[in-house]
Amino acid sequence: MSLRGAAKRRRHLHRTAFGAVQVSNHLIAGDCFGLSTRSRLNPRNDIIGLFLLASLLLTSCAQTVSGVTPTPLFADVAATQPEVQAELTPTLAPFRFDLPTPGEAPVSGWRPPLYPIPWAPTSYDHFYFARPIAADQVNWPLADYRYGGIYFGPSIVHTGVDIPAPEGTPIMAAGPGTVVWAGWGLFTESPFAKDDPYGQAVAIRHDFGYRGQQLYTIYAHMSKVVAVLGQHVETGDRIGLVGSTGATTGPHLHLEVRLPANKFQDTYNPELWMAPPQGWGVLAARLMDTDGNTLQQVEVYVRNVETGEQRMVKSYGGGGVINHDPYYNENLVLGDLPAGLYKVTFRYEKDLQTWVEIYPGQVTFFTYQGDLGFTVGPPPAPTLEGVPETATPNPTGTPQP
Repeated sequence: MSLRGAAKRRRHLHRTAFGAVQVSNHLIAGDCFGLSTRSRLNPRNDIIGLFLLASLLLTSCAQTVSGVTPTPLFADVAATQPEVQAELTPTLAPFRFDLPTPGEAPVSGWRPPLYPIPWAPTSYDHFYFARPIAADQVNWPLADYRYGGIYFGPSIVHTGVDIPAPEGTPIMAAGPGTVVWAGWGLFTESPFAKDDPYGQAVAIRHDFGYRGQQLYTIYAHMSKVVAVLGQHVETGDRIGLVGSTGATTGPHLHLEVRLPANKFQDTYNPELWMAPPQGWGVLAARLMDTDGNTLQQVEVYVRNVETGEQRMVKSYGGGGVINHDPYYNENLVLGDLPAGLYKVTFRYEKDLQTWVEIYPGQVTFFTYQGDLGFTVGPPPAPTLEGVPETATPNPTGTPQP
């Protein structure tokens, strides 16, 4: 093959590879490698020319030839392919919040948390116990079933407070101590007496006392006893479930405070022993006739002057199985009163009224004594027998010269 024929063949291959590239009269080999246009290939060996042309395709000589920009070897795939909408499939389940199902609304209404126990703002107070029913239920005594009430006949006196709650509601220990009774027969002290008026009950001897005397709490009418005889429990430990065993008209918890022995006749008003809600207080009183005899079963109405809310409580007697507090000597107690001014009214021979201020975390006390009227204020501080309330200073002798 002649030199001219070889050059034409190379130009044809060059166009085939690069499309519409215009090739000048210069030899492609010279353009790519800077050889003179007068350079001559060996006409005897066409293979060398083909080798050089292949080298052109594999090197970077695909650049501007005679000022013309070559088109890409491969067309723009993105511009020629139809747009495909990719559908993403997550490999993990979508993140979500699993929130607890809201429980039933509290039936007791909102109340502040209790004061920490033991709570004793004065040396004569003794709010030593927590509530045995949780705060999302009614955990205060029924108005008609408070301490000292008379039910089912004139000889049956209520020795504790009744707290209404649905069957199966957990009952918690009001304070730390040791279980000294668990099961049937607390009243009769017969472990298998299923006709016992207390039904299934638990008694706790507490780890503390009051003025050197032992304290006990009683929890009666349980549907199930959880505590075990001899078990040591802490405040808030579950000891049983609310029920209606024994002498009852429906499910509730009967709570007693006993001092100094675990006996039916040694009970005291639990409302003076359970801590009140924070910011709230307790009203206690002693109602008497002119001669000092206690007035029993008098309906007393206590109305909040600011809110108008009114509650009723009955006075109780004394003696027998009913005992008065060693300091207050009361025969009426109404707990869980928000702090504020209250109007107190009742009828004894005529309509009577007075006003009292309830203070946070404290006991407000008043007395009524017939013709002597009302006295609002705490009782006088107790004194040791034989020691005058006001100490008489000992005379000091005058030194002799």
